[in-house]
Amino acid sequence: MKRNMIKRILKNKRLASILCLFIVLTVALFIFINYFVPDFIIERHGENENLFYAKTFFISVCGALIISIFNAVVLFKKKLAPYIATFKRFTPLLKMTVDRDYKKRYKRSVLGVAWSLISPLMTLLIMTMVFSLLFSRNIANFPIYLFSGTLIFGFFSEATNAAMNSIESNRAIINKVYVPKYIFPLTKVFLALVHLGFSLLAFAVVFLVTRAPFHWTILFLPVPLLYAFVFVLGLSMLVSCIAVFFKDFAYIYGIFLTGLQYLTPIFYPVEILPDKVRTFIGLNPLYHYITYVRSLVLDGVFPGLWANVVCISFSLFFLFLGTIAFMANQDRYILYI
Repeated sequence: MKRNMIKRILKNKRLASILCLFIVLTVALFIFINYFVPDFIIERHGENENLFYAKTFFISVCGALIISIFNAVVLFKKKLAPYIATFKRFTPLLKMTVDRDYKKRYKRSVLGVAWSLISPLMTLLIMTMVFSLLFSRNIANFPIYLFSGTLIFGFFSEATNAAMNSIESNRAIINKVYVPKYIFPLTKVFLALVHLGFSLLAFAVVFLVTRAPFHWTILFLPVPLLYAFVFVLGLSMLVSCIAVFFKDFAYIYGIFLTGLQYLTPIFYPVEILPDKVRTFIGLNPLYHYITYVRSLVLDGVFPGLWANVVCISFSLFFLFLGTIAFMANQDRYILYI
């Protein structure tokens, strides 16, 4: 299988040229950063030497991948055109479905859509009462610190949980008419994005009530939210694909989310963890998105190049992985739902 795939890539001149471009760019960027910009990421001395090379290689691969993907889009523009046209044709359906699901969620409730604002405030109040006694002394503006963590994790949890069962719950539509199947997980992600918007309003209310200092860097808050959206979109496509073929995955994913919530520094400072555990948490994409938000909101600092490269890399990697997995298996979904 792997050998046949490699042969196909090599026979296709366009794919072969993109692969060569990726390798050349990776080597060129690594040499440039290593020899011409020695203090680009971290000082090269002692025990940090290997870390410098690892980060340099990571940035080189990321930069080469972005440029290669851009070239691939240009080269395969004609082949991608039908997919783009199909997406435009079903955009009204996407909007209608998001609007329907949003109204359905608060149907017959007394407060209606007001729960979109009240719910995150009540959650924050309860979590602040529980965890403030343990960590508030070590963290300035603890409610803002806590809310910035729950903001990202809540969006991630809601979107991926809903998207996981989106194919199964829409099997009646899939069996009757043609609809691009990615519309269903995409709807759940956009619905979670709407709730994220209301959570941002609640975030503003907490800012005013706690009289937290305002930093101009908060204006760049859409940047980490965009990174998180791309990451969540890719992962939602991936989990929705896996859930079709493995019915037990929903139970496993629920346990995974519970563990991830405690492994992500949402309500505690990461400094209290041992160095080895801190290195492990660095593999968690949510940690980087949350840290990015806190840098803008609490510290008044715009994260440097390394933080942006890590966030972009996680986002693009999961978007690429989720899209490939979903599109490659979408014709088989009807056999398993």
